[in-house]
Amino acid sequence: MGAAGARPRRAAALLFGLAAVLLAVGALRDGIDRWVASTELPPLVTETSVEVLDRDGALLRAYTVADGRWRLAADADAVDPVFLRMLVAYEDKRFYRHRGVDLRAVARAGAQAVWRGEIVSGASTLTMQVARLLEDGPTGTLAGKVRQVRVALALERRLSKDEILAIYLDRAPYGGNTEGVRAAARAWFGKEPRRLTPAQAALLVALPQAPEARRPDRHPDAAERARSRVLARAEEAGLISVETMQAALRDPVPGARRDMPQRAAHLADRLRRAQPGAGVLLTTIDGALQARLETLAAQAVRDHGGDGLSIAIMVADHRSGEVLASVGSAGYSNDTRAGFVDMTTALRSPGSTLKPLVYALAFDEGLAHPNTMIDDRPMRFGTYAPENFDGAYRGPVTVTQALQFSLNIPVVALTAELGPARLMAGLARAGTVPVLPGRAPPGLAISLGGLGITPRDLTQLYAGLANGGQAVALHERPGAGAADRGATRIVSPEAAWQVGHILAGMPPPPNAARHRLAYKTGTSYGHRDTWAVGFDGRHVVTVWMGRPDATPLPGAFGADMAAPVLFEAFSRVKSALDPLPPPPPDTLLLSTAALPPPLREFRPRNAVFEAAADGPELAFPPDGAMVETGGRPLVAKISGGRPPFTVLANGTPVTVATRGREPVLPLTRGHVTLTVIDGEGRAARARVELR
Repeated sequence: MGAAGARPRRAAALLFGLAAVLLAVGALRDGIDRWVASTELPPLVTETSVEVLDRDGALLRAYTVADGRWRLAADADAVDPVFLRMLVAYEDKRFYRHRGVDLRAVARAGAQAVWRGEIVSGASTLTMQVARLLEDGPTGTLAGKVRQVRVALALERRLSKDEILAIYLDRAPYGGNTEGVRAAARAWFGKEPRRLTPAQAALLVALPQAPEARRPDRHPDAAERARSRVLARAEEAGLISVETMQAALRDPVPGARRDMPQRAAHLADRLRRAQPGAGVLLTTIDGALQARLETLAAQAVRDHGGDGLSIAIMVADHRSGEVLASVGSAGYSNDTRAGFVDMTTALRSPGSTLKPLVYALAFDEGLAHPNTMIDDRPMRFGTYAPENFDGAYRGPVTVTQALQFSLNIPVVALTAELGPARLMAGLARAGTVPVLPGRAPPGLAISLGGLGITPRDLTQLYAGLANGGQAVALHERPGAGAADRGATRIVSPEAAWQVGHILAGMPPPPNAARHRLAYKTGTSYGHRDTWAVGFDGRHVVTVWMGRPDATPLPGAFGADMAAPVLFEAFSRVKSALDPLPPPPPDTLLLSTAALPPPLREFRPRNAVFEAAADGPELAFPPDGAMVETGGRPLVAKISGGRPPFTVLANGTPVTVATRGREPVLPLTRGHVTLTVIDGEGRAARARVELR
């Protein structure tokens, strides 16, 4: 009875003990569950570099994050699958099965440590590594390891495996200030991590374990040994073949870090300022073309030498308004040339590059036709007496010749007839924002470059002329110009075609490709700016060269300096030009003799300047002037009249029968009455004081 009664008591005790154990385990589990649930996680959003991308999604430029690190956003879709499989096989082969802590790996590591008396392998999972990266906390202490385990368990509850892996791909250290697999692939291989070779993938798996000790540029042997271990593990796991592993082992490790891309750097800066907070900035830029033109810009500046010389090149599709390339200087980091200054947005004098707009406006107003005859001779417009750049005059020429020779007198005569305000209105319709010096109203000099305009705005003006006279809204962001496209007409299609046809008749620079390109050059007063702007049936290109501080370039001309770069730029845009369009149906295609009488010869409606038959005039010095000679002979300037000329000083001849219009007079001081007599006996006088 005693033995029989003892058995139920023992069974009851066992049941009670088992229940107690289960309750204890349950309480422990519940306690751990509450412990994990109450975990305060560090911020999970990782700051990544702002990226500026080209039209195809390729990286143009990236910016470091706040602590000066390169950290490009990445996820599993942006990385080669071979790298991901190698990473999991080497670091955490049960990553997709455990819940943050791999108990089997912990048991294995503990047993190995007891058996060998030292730590042989770790038990840190990828999730635990992410926890350490997020907190940047210590792992060499028990408290640090416990915290890492707690955060890892909490991460597994709140994030998916792919989200955890994405944090690792963004934050893993790769040496120096490089974090994340995308930044590492850029730094060590100059490529995106979508198509890594097995050797490259293995090195990127190995580096985060000891990013400084294994840096291939400083410790190539250590990097190679670590890479070999990853390749061996990958072959063991069946991820790569023996042959692939052996070939990868022969690949050299990279000997230096590569710079991050810095293409279209000035444009990238502008877009970043305009869209603060944006992580990715999309552009219309053609990355490959941008690279080719940046190389061309640097070469052009080197060819012309001279400290401080800079350059701007812009390329746009004048049908869509998309900016395809924007080169702001010859080198963004070149301080000796003020490379940091974006010359595509700098106000500069356009020289003669506004003349095509003047002629197009004159065609629309019925003032002239390409075959209209117009005088190129000395003229005065009130107190304004412009001269041609070369100081010579060609007499009667066609409007086509006047524009192709870039003569100043005819274009000023047309501007005087149109009115400067009409030219300013045309610039406004084109979408440009020209700036006049001081607060003075626009004068006739604006047709010769007497205002400020940016290379970007000049590109926009010519894009409109190339687009049949319809304004084009240039834009660097996809879709940004769609709402404004075709909203405003600058000039008629006929006038735009006539100007383009005239410019297409310009001979190319010496040794340039024999393109039939409609182009215009320009040189500002004092040789401070040289320009060349051109277009074909699809693209418009602008080239500016000069010094950012606006100091002169003696002897520099747009035709000699900027035009060859323009033609070379077009060659780098495409191998063959798109043809210019045919004339619109209503275009008047007639010779000078066949034109209606009012269009055969330009005659100002308000007689702004004197006719060619009028007598001579002393353009300098004018009547009543006080001239500082500095003890040197006086150089006079004669306009109008017909040579030869005789000049009298106080009734005494000082120059006789000269055919030049700038006689040097042996006069240095005193009150003098100057008299000039032309070949037909007509005279003009001026009373001046010489000091």
